[in-house]
Amino acid sequence: MLLRHARSLLFLPASNPRAIAKARVLPCDMVLLDLEDAVPDDRKEEALAHAVEALAEGFGSRLTAVRINVAGVPSHGREMVAMKTSAVDYVVLPKVENPKQVKDVFSVCQKPVIAMIESAAGVLAAPAIAAGEGCAGLFMGNNDLRQDLGIPPSAGREGLSLSLQAVILAARAVRVAVFDGVFNRLDDEAGFEAECAAGHVLGFDGKTLIHPSQVPVANQVFGPDPQAVADARRLVEAATGGAERFEGRMVESMHVEEAKALIARAEAVGE
Repeated sequence: MLLRHARSLLFLPASNPRAIAKARVLPCDMVLLDLEDAVPDDRKEEALAHAVEALAEGFGSRLTAVRINVAGVPSHGREMVAMKTSAVDYVVLPKVENPKQVKDVFSVCQKPVIAMIESAAGVLAAPAIAAGEGCAGLFMGNNDLRQDLGIPPSAGREGLSLSLQAVILAARAVRVAVFDGVFNRLDDEAGFEAECAAGHVLGFDGKTLIHPSQVPVANQVFGPDPQAVADARRLVEAATGGAERFEGRMVESMHVEEAKALIARAEAVGE
């Protein structure tokens, strides 16, 4: 699966073998083993060992990623070296504010890096980060970004709207994937679905998640609509080139390419 086809990207503490084992039967598109915020300092070495072991065992057809710690954390160097020889698909780097941070990690890990944008400085540098060496995509770190911008935790997403769109623009300009941040209120199913829908409309490829219960909704909202896929297949089959009439509307090559991309996404996620 291409990174941009991923709908549901589930964070799991790498220190929790039980949760890791459960992920192998979940319908998420990416398993994200976390060595950073979800793991206490005194368990980071243990978590790294669990992550490497789990990656060697594999997660079936799911994409895999590991969120390492930032430079300055004692385990940072060991984590990078471990990722180089591991079976991980992507390395997630938190708190990115310049492209050199990504380049430095990529040069050691030799694995594509997903940069987390979690501050005002990160948002402003997003175009350079996305275009930089080793960057495969961007994650929104909305909780930290709220704090950095001075937005109350209880507020809606209005204060984040400019930042969210700016990061999407940065990713799209260089054709890398971009994913919405996590939703913390686990008991608010309606709120989660609404936030997924809002992120989809903005242009995010999928959503990072913190609980298995969130996977089905993310898959449904960010997955291709079956009717739209059926329409796309008819359009591709009927297209003869140039501008033409199709089922009551005018289409051209741009619409055909868009339809092909939708079909490819549907096939990638098995729909």
